[in-house]
Amino acid sequence: MNTLLAFYQNIGPALSLLVVLTFLLAGAVKGLIGLGLPTIAMGLLGLAMSPAQAAALLIVPSTLTNLWQLASGGHLRRLLARLWPMLAMIFVGTLLGSAWLGINSGPWAAHALGAALMVYALYGLVGPGLRLAPGREPWLAPLCGLVTGVVTAATGVFVIPAVPYLQSLGLNRDQMVQALGLSFTVSTLALAVGLAGQHVLGGQALGASLLMLAPALVGMLAGQWLRQRISTPLFKRCFFIGLAALGGHLLISG
Repeated sequence: MNTLLAFYQNIGPALSLLVVLTFLLAGAVKGLIGLGLPTIAMGLLGLAMSPAQAAALLIVPSTLTNLWQLASGGHLRRLLARLWPMLAMIFVGTLLGSAWLGINSGPWAAHALGAALMVYALYGLVGPGLRLAPGREPWLAPLCGLVTGVVTAATGVFVIPAVPYLQSLGLNRDQMVQALGLSFTVSTLALAVGLAGQHVLGGQALGASLLMLAPALVGMLAGQWLRQRISTPLFKRCFFIGLAALGGHLLISG
């Protein structure tokens, strides 16, 4: 326990409170729209610590909340059969990106990611919606996975281009949320391997990350409770508004 608490004793009570509140908020957003935990956590924690340190805090809450998310919905086997080419290349892309760029690749990566998120979210709110032709899925899935992996390694955020790709598959609300959990689980595990290779993910970092599981789960439960009580059109609006807000935050703060 002393090892678990040492990190928070070192950073002080004010920053420790910021970390707890960040994961509570990030968990709530994830419970509502199925994503947002890494983006919010990296954005807010990046104001007070290095990107690599913030990414290390993500590993346990992100992995377990994503496992919870992918286990809910009853579509796991079908989604695995359809999405495995993208998932495999996410893992490969993250490892390659970690070796090539690393999590401290600079603010340009976060700004570019924020701009892409905002464009996609605004199109989703006002455009006719993207639908992928079935014949393009075999080659686009691994390409999308590879790019998502490189972006994950550079920024610690898992959403581009995986989320637009999954949205284009015509999944229903529960399938979409479960597919996001599946994609983000692979991204988180690959990021953990990449951080370990950079000697960022030691025992103290994992212990500090473990303590953030509780606020993330409490927030996620609150978000899921709200999601079950809103209509599909409202969920879609919340989804894209949430993406736009996350993109704007990354674009401004980097």
